[in-house]
Parts: sequence; C-alpha cells; structure tokens
Amino acid sequence: MNQLMRQAKKLQDEMMKAQAALAEREVEGTAGGGAVKVRMNGHKQPLAVEITQEVVNPDDVEMLQDLVLAALQDALKQVDELTEAEMGKYTRGLNLPGLF
Repeated sequence: MNQLMRQAKKLQDEMMKAQAALAEREVEGTAGGGAVKVRMNGHKQPLAVEITQEVVNPDDVEMLQDLVLAALQDALKQVDELTEAEMGKYTRGLNLPGLF
C-alpha cells in the first residue's frame, strides 16, 4: 500500500511540473493567411494579438471580427493539442471524467 501511495505521489508531482511547464509554452493561432495572429500560453491565456493593416477596413468590421475569432479558435485548438500531448501521457488509460 505504501508503494502505491509513493507512486501516486510521484505521478502527482510529475503532473504538477508538466502543468507548470505548459504555462511557459506558447502557441500562435493565425487566420487570413497570417493577417491576424493570436499568441497564447499553454494555460489558454492570450498574450498578444497582431493584425496587419491590410485587413483593417472600417467598412468591413465583420471580416476583421471573423478573422480575430478564427485566430483565437486556432490558438485554443493548438493549446488543447499541446495539453493532450503533454498531459495525456499521465492520464491515458485512467478513464478519469473531466480530464482531457
């Protein structure tokens, strides 16, 4: 029983380190061929938004809104994939509800 508890503690420590490391990782979501870029860390916190001047048109605000949304969704998808790749090795096969 003690050995099982030590293994569980070790796994928990490794998972916490991996989660902390995700905060240091960055992804970049893009839309419009790179006209809009959103940088985000591994904890889904936006870090920066870049918009090229070519897509800023006061007569077509909806297009710019769509591009920003698409870049944000792309960044979120990349964070989810990064999280699954990094944390999945700890949770694979555990069948824990609510985890990835």
